[in-house]
Amino acid sequence: MFNPVNAFLGLFSFDMAIDLGTATTLVAVKGKGILINEPSIVALEKETGKILAIGAEAKEMLGRTPGTIAAIRPIRDGVISDFDVTEAMIHHFIRKVHEKLLFRIPRPRVIVGIPSGVTEVEKKAVYDAVVSAGAREVYLVEEPIAAAIGANLPINDSVGSMVIDIGGGTTEIAVLSLGGVVQSTSIRIAGDEMDEDIIRYAKQKYNLLIGERMAEQAKIAIGSAYPLPKEETFVLRGRNLITGLPDEVEVSSVEIREAISNSISAIVNAARDVLDDTPPELVADLMERGVALVGGGALLKGIDRRLSEELKIKVYVADDPITCVVRGAAKILEYLDVYYKVLSGVRRG
Repeated sequence: MFNPVNAFLGLFSFDMAIDLGTATTLVAVKGKGILINEPSIVALEKETGKILAIGAEAKEMLGRTPGTIAAIRPIRDGVISDFDVTEAMIHHFIRKVHEKLLFRIPRPRVIVGIPSGVTEVEKKAVYDAVVSAGAREVYLVEEPIAAAIGANLPINDSVGSMVIDIGGGTTEIAVLSLGGVVQSTSIRIAGDEMDEDIIRYAKQKYNLLIGERMAEQAKIAIGSAYPLPKEETFVLRGRNLITGLPDEVEVSSVEIREAISNSISAIVNAARDVLDDTPPELVADLMERGVALVGGGALLKGIDRRLSEELKIKVYVADDPITCVVRGAAKILEYLDVYYKVLSGVRRG
């Protein structure tokens, strides 16, 4: 039904695509590109719930706050774990986009990428959070579909395309054809789980307690899923659990690879299961076209080579893999008439 108020407000708002990730939130605006790329972290006062910082500023507080302040991630495993904080975070990013573009009436149409395994209750939570944050229309799209479009895969054609999206909280794997998902799976093992693997490894082998940021830094610096041409080292710093004093340990890329091996194996096995259930005609297409690897986890050294060897099929890292989901979602919003059937639903505020 036509709403003249929404139509009027639409003249003063920019439609936007949001990749609401466990680790990072990205926001793209039609014709403007990606304007927000910040951590999905909020710092607030424990007693009052007052929000002190959001995004990059809040991440600087992670693990360093006094007892009265908590730096939290309101998105866990790709779904909303704290509705009110998530709403505030989305509202902050929507308003920040409009402030950057010198517009003060943020009532945009918004498309949001969601994990393929979410429930209807979890979908409703996303809808409600985005509508409450000021959107006049909300569209949802499964992340593997948005990622495939962002990676320029021909998902509407009668050929098979496959995407593996390794994010912060979830790994999404899907085979697509004729505008739909033929086979897919979503596992809650991804970048964050690898960080936890490194934290456990340091604790068990070296009695060294390290934080999330230190583990992430080690993963980015020397983490790998396949032996490196030249193995590297990294210094882990934290607290010695025996002495209680500050300590540091130099670890090798071989050790970090060992630490995250279970998570990598889980991702490989999930991809193998999807291929096992894929029709042979589409498998033949994939053997010719390959599998696109997207998300922040695609940047892990050697992950493409490890998957290629294990799956017996070419796996390649898509261009700018971290932004594939948000770029794909933005393209859907721009060409709604072409991609409308891939949406998981629509709600008007």
